[in-house]
Amino acid sequence: MRTYLAVIDDKPEARTALRFAARRAAKTGGAIAILALVPAAEFVQWSGVQAAMEEEERLRVEGMVAEAAGELMKETGLKPDIIVRQGDPVAVVRELLETRPDVAALVLGASADGAPGPLVAHFAGAAAGTMRCPVMIIPGSLSDEALDRLS
Repeated sequence: MRTYLAVIDDKPEARTALRFAARRAAKTGGAIAILALVPAAEFVQWSGVQAAMEEEERLRVEGMVAEAAGELMKETGLKPDIIVRQGDPVAVVRELLETRPDVAALVLGASADGAPGPLVAHFAGAAAGTMRCPVMIIPGSLSDEALDRLS
């Protein structure tokens, strides 16, 4: 089955990318996978404090993903595959793409203003020619109506 992999965080452009990916999957008979990245906590001298900070961030990210998945299921009827990982974002996405041959497209959201984020910069830059699937970069400035027309 063709799977659209959307990478999300708490930025508005991630919501736009997820909406596009979900609508594309629904219209093409595909599936949707949501990847949420848990940023590594800054180094803290006491490991117990650092572990608590990392756990708190993981719980926050899992809650964000659960909310996004619920909205997606309500809107499209698709049950997404939810993936939560910690580590370097580029390395995590590359590893996931290597282990998931069903991924037909990597869907990323681009900020409506300002410089692109690290994933967009990397996967649309020098690495673009080495990808095993297309990279779809969805402009964060698109309205829901525009997304519906395009997807």
